[in-house]
Amino acid sequence: MSTLKSRHDGEIHRRDLLRRATVMAGVAGAGLRAAQAQQAAPGSADLFPGFKAAKVQTSGATINVVSGGQGPPLLLLHGHPQSHAEWHKVAPLFAKEFTVVAADLRGYGDSSKPADGVNHAGYSKRAMAQDQVEVMRHFGFDRFAVVGHDRGGRVTHRMLLDHSDRITKAAVIDIVPTHKFYHNVTKELATAYYHWFFLIQPAPFPETVVARSLESFVRQGSSTPAAYAEYLRCFRDPATIHAACEDYRAGASIDLEHDEADMNRKISCPLLVLWAEKGAMHRLFDVLATWRERASDVRGKALPGSHFLPEELPDQTHAELRAFLRA
Repeated sequence: MSTLKSRHDGEIHRRDLLRRATVMAGVAGAGLRAAQAQQAAPGSADLFPGFKAAKVQTSGATINVVSGGQGPPLLLLHGHPQSHAEWHKVAPLFAKEFTVVAADLRGYGDSSKPADGVNHAGYSKRAMAQDQVEVMRHFGFDRFAVVGHDRGGRVTHRMLLDHSDRITKAAVIDIVPTHKFYHNVTKELATAYYHWFFLIQPAPFPETVVARSLESFVRQGSSTPAAYAEYLRCFRDPATIHAACEDYRAGASIDLEHDEADMNRKISCPLLVLWAEKGAMHRLFDVLATWRERASDVRGKALPGSHFLPEELPDQTHAELRAFLRA
């Protein structure tokens, strides 16, 4: 009997220790996530031989970057649900002629996850653009070229309006302006871009669904196994999932307010627009025409791939971007 009681008491003690450990984990969660990010950064850096990994403190976030090469400065901004790892096939090609900085947007990858803010201002494209301008200043570049894919393209668009004096040339990949998108919703568009309307729903509904079906939501597509592993690693952090939802919530709220305030302004610097011939943007919009409404010096073309052009068609994507940037 005493042996049974001893075992019973021991089991209670173990459960108590587990409960205490769980509480401590919750209290220290943010610190643990930061530590994990620091430990994981070399893993993503391995995709970029010869590049250096760094964390840059901006006025609103800590931005994870890799940088390498020599020449005129070039900033590369990724899309959703990715990280700077999206550029691992293209960045080394650019590094032969440019000083390349590939950054994680705030909330993504190993960058920090700031508070949501009022009306999702913490994830507005204005805040994200400010981060990246400060990142480039950290590396000594007051003026630079920028290429943005998907969400990174939307940050690029806002950067061209808020920091026009800092951008020499810009390119956006497989997007139309956010304001144009939301003011031309059809059944076909809502079907193709269902996640735009799903991720903006109030927390924690979309966050919960994404977390429970992560590999269905973050699909490999044309990503290499190593890059896909990076995307999954980052999105296994609930804070990344929430931040990505906030990015989209900002797109449907405060970003539209900022865009509406600037509808009479046009992008002045040279702009290249590339989009996927096999993608929904090509089917649903006259992509080049949408950007001619918003910019005064535009050129572009469709490439024979799907949405993730930097990974699916790296050589062709690089060639088009290089010809534009070097002209």
